Amino acid sequence: MTTVWRPDLKRIRAEIAAEAELEHEVKVEASDGDGEKQGTKRKRAPPTKGPCEHGVKPRWKCKVCSACPHGRQRSNCKECGGSGICEHGRRRRECKECGGSGICDHGRIRSQCKECGGSQICEHGRVRCKCKECGGGSICEHGRVRSQCKECGGGSICEHGRVRSLCKECGGSAICEHGRQRSQCKECGGGSICEHGRVRSKCKECKK
Repeated sequence: MTTVWRPDLKRIRAEIAAEAELEHEVKVEASDGDGEKQGTKRKRAPPTKGPCEHGVKPRWKCKVCSACPHGRQRSNCKECGGSGICEHGRRRRECKECGGSGICDHGRIRSQCKECGGSQICEHGRVRCKCKECGGGSICEHGRVRSQCKECGGGSICEHGRVRSLCKECGGSAICEHGRQRSQCKECGGGSICEHGRVRSKCKECKK
C-alpha cells in the first residue's frame, strides 16, 4: 500500500500567523508615540576575514584602505579628528593624562620600556626600529631617524629647521610650561632626571 504525504495545513497557517504578528510588533516598536515612522536599522555587512586586497591583515591596518586625505591612518589623524586622538592631541592609548592602556607602571610606552621587557626593545637596549646596528626601518641613509632628518625632509622637522615637538616657536608638545624640554625639567619631574637631580645621561654618579 502506498503512503500519501499530506502537509499539515493547520500547523503551517499557525506559523505564518505568528510570523505576521511578530513583524507587526517590530513595526510598532520602530514608530514613535505619534505613530510617525522612524528610520529602519540598517543590517550590518557580513564580517570579512583575511587580508585586504593589498595583503595587509587585519585589513583596518592597511594604510591604503583606511588612509585619510593626509596619508595617515584615519583613526590616528589629528586633522581628521580621529577617534584614537585624545583631547590632549596625543594617541589616546599612549597618553599619560588619559591613563592610556599603552602606558606602563614606569610612565613609559609599555612596548618601549626596558624594565617591562617591551617587545620593541632590541638586544642592544634600544627601540628596534631606531637601532642602527639592527638596521632599523626608521634609520635613513644618513644614519639618522628618518622623520627627524633635514636632508630627507623628515615629517617631524618644522619650518624653523628643528624637531617640531622640541621647537618653542611652534609650541612643541615636548616643551613644558617652564620653557624646557619636559623630559629634562626637574620641576615637571622629567623622566630623564635621575635621583641625583641631574640629566641621567650626563650624571657621573649614575655611570659608575
